[in-house]
Amino acid sequence: MTLRQFIRTITLSVSIIFTAQQADAQDLLARQAPVDRKMKAVDTLVFQNLLDREYSGLPAEELYADWDNRYAHRETEMPDHFKIDLRDFSMPTQSRVVTSNFGARWGRQHKGLDIKVYIGDTIRAAFSGKVRIVRYEARGYGNYIVIRHNNGLETIYGHLSKQLVRENDEVRAGDVIGLGGNTGRSTGSHLHFETRLCGVALNPALLFDFRAQDVTGDFYNFNKARYLSESREATRLRGKVGSGSYTPEEVRGTTARVERSSSSYNEQRLYHKVEKGETLYSIARKRGVSVETLCELNHINKTLRVRQGQILRYS
Repeated sequence: MTLRQFIRTITLSVSIIFTAQQADAQDLLARQAPVDRKMKAVDTLVFQNLLDREYSGLPAEELYADWDNRYAHRETEMPDHFKIDLRDFSMPTQSRVVTSNFGARWGRQHKGLDIKVYIGDTIRAAFSGKVRIVRYEARGYGNYIVIRHNNGLETIYGHLSKQLVRENDEVRAGDVIGLGGNTGRSTGSHLHFETRLCGVALNPALLFDFRAQDVTGDFYNFNKARYLSESREATRLRGKVGSGSYTPEEVRGTTARVERSSSSYNEQRLYHKVEKGETLYSIARKRGVSVETLCELNHINKTLRVRQGQILRYS
């Protein structure tokens, strides 16, 4: 074998080996690709299953069979016992004055509490959840909002002058959802506030203490057998004037602190809906106010990262 033949043989052998290795590598990649796709699909399914499991574990999912925007409330079967988590809450208004109790009133049942607010006062979501109804009812609630919360409750906010959310919006506790008003069947500006479980109205005084601007505890353990007696006691402790909660002097003092002159009463309140990429500083510049003003009006601090769709008052 000549030197040229030897070199040709070696070169051919190396080429065959390299080609075979390259083919093996391509085969390996070809075989690995479906595996990667399968693993990705498995990861996605596992993640989705975790989300589904977490979501299905919410009390609201246990209590409600469907999601329907057609009705404000429809009574369904209630559990004999149910633990309602009140920890992640916001008072729907800063007003401390209850003007009408839950229960019998004028020959009919009053299904919520009436809280004294003025036209344009900020109304906030009591808990996190999803907006189910945003509607107007001339002979009842006026402009009203219904929110289904993760803890199993639904809350209703009636007689609003303006609604600032839409049906199916996700909200967090404390988000601005509307402005106080005097719409519908109402004899003066106030917030009609209801708390319902499986469509059945519960006395909000069992859960909220407007005078103290706080909830009544970390949890409320609903018990069918004890509910009526507990509701009466809640009204006695946290109801309107004459129910044991306020003296006339206290109410006059509270009212004096919240009443405003006619000029300030008619001041226009303005709100900004946060768009993608906006910050407190960019909003302040856009609206011609200071960041401090935004923080004071919305009860937030400068370090808050605002999110898209959030409603902020700027005037």
